[in-house]
Amino acid sequence: MDLNEAIYHRRSVRRYRDQEIEPATIAGLLDAAVQAPSALNQQPWAFGVYHGRRRLRGYSERAKIHLVETLPPLFEMDMRSQLYETPDYDLFHGADTVVVIYAAPGRLRPAEDCCLAAENFMLAAHAVGLGTCAIGFARSWFNLPEIKNELGVPDELMAVFPMVIGHPAGGTVPALAPRRAPNIVSWKWDNDDELRPGSRP
Repeated sequence: MDLNEAIYHRRSVRRYRDQEIEPATIAGLLDAAVQAPSALNQQPWAFGVYHGRRRLRGYSERAKIHLVETLPPLFEMDMRSQLYETPDYDLFHGADTVVVIYAAPGRLRPAEDCCLAAENFMLAAHAVGLGTCAIGFARSWFNLPEIKNELGVPDELMAVFPMVIGHPAGGTVPALAPRRAPNIVSWKWDNDDELRPGSRP
């Protein structure tokens, strides 16, 4: 797939078919993830791969309990609070695999590097016909000390970017949403400041 096609057509997928992903596929996508740039080439990322619908359903139920107990009071006004109290709601959208990108301690904002790795992963997944969706609300649960201990994740690692991956269910990939033009608040280009995008020369 052409890179621009992947960039312009990748969308978050929130419904998945009951079709297995091969471990080799995940390994290949992780290889793509670690090609991302990082500050001083520190490559601070580490990965957790959690597979199996029953396993993920259990994680979802436990994470929802954690979210209901810890979300700020004002968040109760948000519709998601009601979702987390709904037994049928799956935080992981029915996917059978969650990949969590963890950041190792570092002095140069390692979490931002991990987000670059996540974008590589999601674009590479789209290029091979798979869907992904970031699950930001699961981050605090994956960062609980007891959950790290249960999953065998070293204490010093910080969960930065949980995301599900799977085969999109038919007809569930969202339509391309319109994007606003870049909001360029400043443009300095030698002596031709007026020749910024959208202006007339």
